Amino acid sequence: MKVRALLLMAVACVPVAGEAPSSPGDAIVENYCVASRNQEQVLRAASMDVEIAASLPKLKKQGKLHALRRISALGRITYEKLRFEGDGTVKNQVIARYLTAEAESQKEQAPSLAVTPANYKFKYKSRGMLDGREAHIFQVTPRQKRQGLFRGEVWIDASTYLRVQESGYLVKTPSIFLKKVAFVRKYEIRDGISVPRQVQSVVDTRLVGRAELTIDFSNFSVDGAKSLATDTDGQ
Repeated sequence: MKVRALLLMAVACVPVAGEAPSSPGDAIVENYCVASRNQEQVLRAASMDVEIAASLPKLKKQGKLHALRRISALGRITYEKLRFEGDGTVKNQVIARYLTAEAESQKEQAPSLAVTPANYKFKYKSRGMLDGREAHIFQVTPRQKRQGLFRGEVWIDASTYLRVQESGYLVKTPSIFLKKVAFVRKYEIRDGISVPRQVQSVVDTRLVGRAELTIDFSNFSVDGAKSLATDTDGQ
């Protein structure tokens, strides 16, 4: 299964047929695809602590969920909810809906949502600095209006070609209860892997007004032995 997923990722990184190279940024995108594909080989059977802080400013309600986030050998994300503090409306109308939307997005194969030339048009914008690291900034536009895809920017680390930030808004909201979802996803480079560090989202809902979420990730770990065993079994 894992080998098949990697082959699909490789296909996803191939430029769309009929499109000629448009700028020097094409080489950067190609290196980014290779780095992302290599990362997929080790970013399995991973786990991390998450803290999801959410608020409804209009209602002056807040809540915070502490959980353990796991990524299976097949890439499926699950949560073990440890404890919740705060208002029940925030828990049910904001945090629970966020977790449900993430679960729904996994019903499609991962490459279908990958930020690659198969799904997005890349346009080089400039170079910039982020957390002391030099990065290439690309504007990305989805080729289709599909759930889980976004319009915005991707920052690619100039040294490793791994993503360090994604930002923008979803082109199709994951629920009829949501009108618009804007976000900033921040990553850090650790041992040659781009791991999630923080996600900040602002969601316009139809029922409870504006909702704000900040998701912090910590204690990221990969069970290398388990991942390797799974790869061997799947070959």
